[in-house]
This record gives sequence, structure tokens and C-alpha cells, in this order.
Amino acid sequence: MFGLGGGSITLFHFRGIRVSVDWSWFIVLFLVILYMTNFFESLLGTGGTTPFLYGVLSAVGFFGSILLHEFGHAVVAERNGIGISGIQLWIFGGMARMDREADSPSTELKVALAGPAVTLAIVVVLSLIGIGTVGWTEFREAAVQETRSDASALMALIAWLVTINALVLVFNLLPAYPMDGGRVARAISWWRSGDRTAATRFAANLGRVFGYLFIGVGIALLVSGRAFAGIWLALVGMVINGSARGAAMQTAISSRIGDVRVADVMDREPVAIPGDLSVEQALDEYFLRYRWPWFPVVDAGRRFLGLLMRDRADEVPEFERAGSNVSDFVDHDIGLFVRDDTPLDALLANQNLRRLGALMAVDAEGRLSGVVTIEQVGRALRDSTAGP
Repeated sequence: MFGLGGGSITLFHFRGIRVSVDWSWFIVLFLVILYMTNFFESLLGTGGTTPFLYGVLSAVGFFGSILLHEFGHAVVAERNGIGISGIQLWIFGGMARMDREADSPSTELKVALAGPAVTLAIVVVLSLIGIGTVGWTEFREAAVQETRSDASALMALIAWLVTINALVLVFNLLPAYPMDGGRVARAISWWRSGDRTAATRFAANLGRVFGYLFIGVGIALLVSGRAFAGIWLALVGMVINGSARGAAMQTAISSRIGDVRVADVMDREPVAIPGDLSVEQALDEYFLRYRWPWFPVVDAGRRFLGLLMRDRADEVPEFERAGSNVSDFVDHDIGLFVRDDTPLDALLANQNLRRLGALMAVDAEGRLSGVVTIEQVGRALRDSTAGP
């Protein structure tokens, strides 16, 4: 699943992609560890440290699988020229934030199916390992969490990861936008109609139908006494419904903006710091002069290197500032810039634009060509939606 947003805690960066967790992720982490620890206590017939360690390994394996799923989206998106500003784990799984929408139905389809393809590969590989090690019957018993099975704890862990990833695969392929299956439905509709806006509207409406369906089934489970499953499914339905409604609203706004590009509204003369300038000069000649919290940094050919934050420059010891180049301290996060030919509507949900108040714009060769601010995007939005 990909596309949502929110506050988060950074875990690490990989290939310029920020990997983070939302606070709600810790709830699921706790529940998975608790549930699997109880299972392994029953399987092993003992308490203590060992069942707990297997519970932790279960949680690590589960969230590792979710991360690989999202990296599947990210890798294919980047290969098709779509930047990924971050991957976030939260209470309902994971999400990869794309800097812009796909430019064709085929690209949309490839990006949407990349995550499920990774999950399917995980299921197949782990199943082959399990069946090849203990045989089909014993592995099947372990997969349905039969505590009387003769399977080892490690094999039970592998079997559980197969089961949970299979469930994730099936769930994600339901045509409920903005889940992966909903993205596939939008790609097919877009291919058949040739109209991305209409396709998004169709997929969003389909997503809302599934959202209400999940809420209804969740309420039915709650009434029947299955409280946890009912509440969980109802919450999933509410999230899907809200996301689909938001996508429909954004599509309506995007259709009003039309063909406006970043280059049409950006400031074409941004103040930039040369990468070979010393940190001492940058502080004196830029930060103290302009009083801005950050500046873009460029090389001799005006290629964008990243952003230099005031806090990062201040952290450099005073005796090292004169001999330290600015280029050694820049933030290289890929989400800090966009192509200047990017449609403006692609920035409406951009998290870095909201966080920094602006994004750097680069041309096809990566040279800094301007800066687009959140005020410029808002002004273009107001102008495009203003009625007579």
C-alpha cells in the first residue's frame, strides 16, 4: 500500500529514502510480540526468555516483510522516474510516499504490482524452505499454528510468516483504492478510458464501496463476539473510505489546476551556496545575511547537491569550519527536490513541501533551476479554483 502521510520517527535512510515509523506502529509491534510469545509458550510448553525471543523474531520478520513490500514499490517507482521521499510503517502496515503520480497506465500498473510481487516471492521462498525441510504435512500443521505439531519453533516461525504474508498479499490485491489492488483497477480503467482523472474517480468510488463493506463486516464480527477482529476491520474500512474520499477530492482539484507545471510558478533565481565554499563562509555570507534556516547547495555546474541546514552547519566545531567544505554536510534526501516539469498537482500531498515550506526544482540534467514554495502552490491553487 502506498500514498498516505503523517508524523513519524526516522529509523534509517536507504538509497536516499527515509524509513520511519508512525507512533501507532508500536501498538501493532506490541500486539504481535504478545500474541506470538503466547503461541510459542504453548508450542514449547515453557515460559521465560525463549518464547519471548521467538515472539520478537516474529515481529521483526513480519515488519521486515512489510518493508520489503514497500521497497518493491519504491525500486520500481524510481526506475520509472518517480521519486520516493520515504517509507513509513504504521498501524495498518506500510506506505511508500511517491513525489508524483505515474505518467502512464503501464507505469501505474508496474508500481502497483511491484509490492505484491515481492510479498509473493517471500511466500514462495519461505514455503519451499519449510516444505523442503520438514515435508508438507508437518509444515501445514505449523502454518495453521497447531500447537500439538512436532515442528520446531523455528519452523513454526517460518510457517507463520508464510501465512501472514499470504494474507497481506490477498488483502492488498482487493480493488479498494488506495490499496495496491485499487491502484491496479485505476491503471486498467486509465488504460481503457485514456482519462486519468476519470480513472481515479472510478477507483476512489470503488475504494469507498469496499470501505463501507469492511465497516459492515467489522460491525457484524463485533456483534458476534469477535471484538478484536471486528474493530480492526472496521478501522481499516474507515481509513480506506477516508483515503478514497481524499483521493477523489484531490482529483477534482487537480483537474482544475490543469497543465500547470512547477516551472510555471517557481522562483527562477534561488540563492544557492557553492559546494566548495567553507562552512565558515556559508554561515557568515548566507545564514547571517539572509536569516534563512536552510539553503540549496550546488556544484560548479549548478547541479543540485542537497540542502545545508543551519543547525547542521552550527554543529561543525568552530576550529574546523574554515577548512570544511559545505558539500560535506548537505542533506542528500531525494525528496528535497522535484523536476521543474513536474505537474503542480503532484505537490499537493508532498510532505517535504509542508515540512520545509519549499522544494528545489531541477532540470533534466539535475541542475538547480528554481525553488517552488508552498505559498506559490497555494496561490496557483486559489487562482485555478476561483470562480467568476
